[in-house]
Amino acid sequence: MVFAKQLRDGIRRGDITRTVRIWQRCHVKVGGRYRMGEGYVVVTSICPMALTDITGSLARQCGFKGVVDLLKVARHGPGRNIFLIDFRYVQ
Repeated sequence: MVFAKQLRDGIRRGDITRTVRIWQRCHVKVGGRYRMGEGYVVVTSICPMALTDITGSLARQCGFKGVVDLLKVARHGPGRNIFLIDFRYVQ
């Protein structure tokens, strides 16, 4: 998983522990470790969701100012399936 540069410090500090991704299919698995800088992001849960489930509160939990900002970054390619991914950062 690749994260926008502006989110990486918050992830390393543990302030950001979830992300929303819009993909054709899920690209990660629970328990998977994905390199981020000197450490790893470890996926702890994956939950399919609807676009209407994305709230301002959720966007802020993911490190964004609001829903519009999150959606600009969340879409990866032509995907239409939305996933809420919880994770933790480990070194």
